[in-house]
Amino acid sequence: MTSPPPIAVNQPPVTRFAPSPTGYLHIGSARTALFNWLFARHHGGRFLLRIEDTDRERSTAEAVRAILDGMEWLGLDADEPPIYQFARAGRHAAAAHRLLAEGRAYRCYASPDELEAMRARQRAAGEPVRYDGRWRDRDPGEAPAGAPFTVRLRAEQSGETVIEDLVQGVIRVANAQLDDMVLLRADGTPTYMLAVVVDDHEMAISHVIRGSDHLTNTFRQAQLYRAFGWSIPQFAHIPLIHGADGAKLSKRHGALGVEAYRDQGILPEALCNYLLRLGWSHGDEEIIGRDRAIAWFDLAAVGRSPARFDMNKLLSVNAHYLRQSEHTRLADEVLQRLTATSADSLSGHARERLIRGMPGLKERAKTLVELTAAARFYALAAPITIGKAAADLLTPSALACLAELANSLAGHADWTAAELERAVRSFADSYGAGAEVAMGFRQIAQALRAALTGAVVSPPIFEVMAVLGRDETLARLRPPPLPPVAAAGN
Repeated sequence: MTSPPPIAVNQPPVTRFAPSPTGYLHIGSARTALFNWLFARHHGGRFLLRIEDTDRERSTAEAVRAILDGMEWLGLDADEPPIYQFARAGRHAAAAHRLLAEGRAYRCYASPDELEAMRARQRAAGEPVRYDGRWRDRDPGEAPAGAPFTVRLRAEQSGETVIEDLVQGVIRVANAQLDDMVLLRADGTPTYMLAVVVDDHEMAISHVIRGSDHLTNTFRQAQLYRAFGWSIPQFAHIPLIHGADGAKLSKRHGALGVEAYRDQGILPEALCNYLLRLGWSHGDEEIIGRDRAIAWFDLAAVGRSPARFDMNKLLSVNAHYLRQSEHTRLADEVLQRLTATSADSLSGHARERLIRGMPGLKERAKTLVELTAAARFYALAAPITIGKAAADLLTPSALACLAELANSLAGHADWTAAELERAVRSFADSYGAGAEVAMGFRQIAQALRAALTGAVVSPPIFEVMAVLGRDETLARLRPPPLPPVAAAGN
């Protein structure tokens, strides 16, 4: 498959991610941040972070922390400390007053009731709902003394605004469709449109990469750039993410905050890999690590159609990264989760066992949650909790057999999986002559698994014995007459 030609970048770009701290770091926002970060890194540019916290009623410190934590977890480091938009309100207001002084903006004294009546008439007549310019050329002296006013942009009314979008192509809109937007509210506070343009200009943003739902904003912001006489950045509007059914992505599709995916046991590199492939491609490559992503990423390969989020695909990608992860890292992840959630006492040898047992564990897990559940028995000290299904296998005759097996194994010096299997098979061949209930090798192995892991499914049982070691194995094979039983599960 031939890759599209790269987009020419004449100088190192400056990109930004500008989330509003009114909730969690949404999965779509995380992809936007990733694309901005990769574009800057690919071209040797800079990536900046701006917290757009001008909505004081909805912005929260918790949401800011969630955004910063999510960015750190994903490894999307900014090249400067984050900028907080609200702290720059004075700069925004000063810029609006400059346009007012130059005649590129004007005071609008229309009251909220007047504006609502205007919109009602437009809706009734089937007309587009937009400001009708009633104060655009009117003498401010006609306004009542002390009347509140907003400051509006004196927008271009003829011609068209053209955006040469790096993803969507050339897009045009007639200026007659764009009304005179508000720059300063009646209380003197700047609007989002004004703040974004002023901030992007003063931060020297060269490329604005964001979702296609911002296209309407872009036409208005382009007019504002022209009013200021500033260079307009290059825009790239990436397609939105939809659910597998083609509908707008929502929580029912798995659209959660980044922290929720972390809690579900998704690795950050897996999530970044998956998000990268939502709307961007490089031939048939599916698994793309960070270094290759930086080397390959460019906007020319971003498609125009909405991408579809598939949780099963994400889990498949995550399973790949689990298998590739270092055993020590996974052991530490498991220990951290067990320490936070387990009521059982962990063994002082937990980390050592988890590292030794990780090869047999990580091949079977798709998430860290699954891995933690499967690895839990390695981290515990005897006696362990026995699941109900496993407890059903530990009949009195099975417990008697295991106790005898423990005595048989106690003197073995070679505690390796191969030697342990040989010893158990030999024990099974001879066991039963004097027992009330005969047990073959398969039945003994099932009982071994139940007693050693507390479950009926585990890595190969002789591998488990080797990882646990002689003392822990024998301690678990000589349990109390009634081992602790979990209320449900394996």
